[in-house]
Amino acid sequence: MSALQKSAERKAKVIQEYQTEKNDTGSADVQIAILTDRINYLSEHLQTHKKDVHSRRGLLMMVAKRRKLLDYLKRTSNDRYQSLIERLNIRR
Repeated sequence: MSALQKSAERKAKVIQEYQTEKNDTGSADVQIAILTDRINYLSEHLQTHKKDVHSRRGLLMMVAKRRKLLDYLKRTSNDRYQSLIERLNIRR
């Protein structure tokens, strides 16, 4: 099994866990969950590969995107925001 297949399976699992309705793949909740999964994976990668500057830049861009999505979710639906940061164990 290639790394690409593993990441696709992880992404499908995250989507299934955080979707709000049957065919939901793009809501803010799902996007934040996917970004959080990728951020956690990249953080582990950067622990061992300290000089990987390109991946570090990608990580910072993902964190900024997640921050913007979390701000949007907090503005529109504070209840969903609170439950999502608890489920994902995100510090705020």
